[in-house]
Amino acid sequence: MSDVLERFLRYVSVWTTSEEGVEDRYPSTERQKDLLRMLVEELKELGLEDASMDEYGYVMATLPSNLPPEKKGDVPVIGLIAHVDTSPEVSGENVKARVIENYDGGDIVLSEGVVISVEENPHLLDNIGGTIITSDGTTLLGADDKAGVAEIMAALRILVDNPSIPHGKVRIGFTPDEEVGNGTKFFDVERFGADIGYTIDGGERGEVEDETFNAMSATYTIKGINVHPGYAKDKMVNSLRIACEIVNMVPDTIAPETTEGRVGYLHPHHIEGGVEESTLRLLIRDFTMEGMGEKVNILENIAELQRARYPRASIDLDIKESYRNMKFKLDEDRRAVDHAVEAVRRAGVGPIKAIIRGGTDGAMLSYKGLLTPNLFAGGMNFHSRREYVPLGSMEASVRTIIELLRIYAEDPV
Repeated sequence: MSDVLERFLRYVSVWTTSEEGVEDRYPSTERQKDLLRMLVEELKELGLEDASMDEYGYVMATLPSNLPPEKKGDVPVIGLIAHVDTSPEVSGENVKARVIENYDGGDIVLSEGVVISVEENPHLLDNIGGTIITSDGTTLLGADDKAGVAEIMAALRILVDNPSIPHGKVRIGFTPDEEVGNGTKFFDVERFGADIGYTIDGGERGEVEDETFNAMSATYTIKGINVHPGYAKDKMVNSLRIACEIVNMVPDTIAPETTEGRVGYLHPHHIEGGVEESTLRLLIRDFTMEGMGEKVNILENIAELQRARYPRASIDLDIKESYRNMKFKLDEDRRAVDHAVEAVRRAGVGPIKAIIRGGTDGAMLSYKGLLTPNLFAGGMNFHSRREYVPLGSMEASVRTIIELLRIYAEDPV
């Protein structure tokens, strides 16, 4: 069994699901630290003696440069980052990974009613004869982002065992709570000490991602008037009905299920409450700030229309920024992206320049002063019971990491 596969299977067996809406502790679930502690020990076994986990669960470690003393100072410190948590949208408890060898090009049946079809996943056909890893269909797999974790660890193993491969100083960072938008909440960029970072958290083999959505969250809080329904005429104001009307007023032409590419969206994703009070949460996404402004205006106009229609109700709209498009920062110094593109090319799997219809820790870190594009980890169908990752993609990611470090050693400027 290849090293990256063996590590990946070990990591996905550890339950690390994060939890939405947790404000009183970090990380959101203590179970994430089970894998983080495991990684500290494995890093130390590889010889990275300073490996440690801080009070927030961040794991950091250093692979020292093996370059001649006269060159060490010229080569930037590269940070390699991946997150250990899995999405709370689908269970990540008791993951039972399946290793499908010599894939024959057909649909993959995981369990009753759960099928990874070739029609919906044509990328499968690029892996005929190869090995594909899936869950058993009752949980997600966890390739997002335990594939990235395994790839970084496998690359370190190769670098430690092969000191002839030139590289500068490398900093390793494993983070919790990325899936709930808090992966860098307490990440100390200064302590991390990298000059350029890379998250290994992308999808398809060969992708280099340097552009994310801009992201905001919107919350409508609706307060109505509750009266016994038998005597409610002209008295009751049903906040739940108002919330449902707001959902119906959000244009379905800019929904996640009707958009792709560079088209942003408004996404109602959570509603709760009753007659007296209800809460509706939405995501606002667009690649431009102009597009974000247009979508905010739509939500504000809906609020005004509903206030006019229901003057006895209280309708509050709160909008908060989550992150911004990392391209705005990466364009200030394209070296990080250009070297990544060259590394993928040298690894023989691309490159594919891609945009992220979502966000990464790299977007947050880029605005904290650490330019951090995103490299592929190889997983597909993230946050789904139909998630899978080809072994060939993980092995290509390992090669890409090694080539990336070579490039910086060769071209430090």
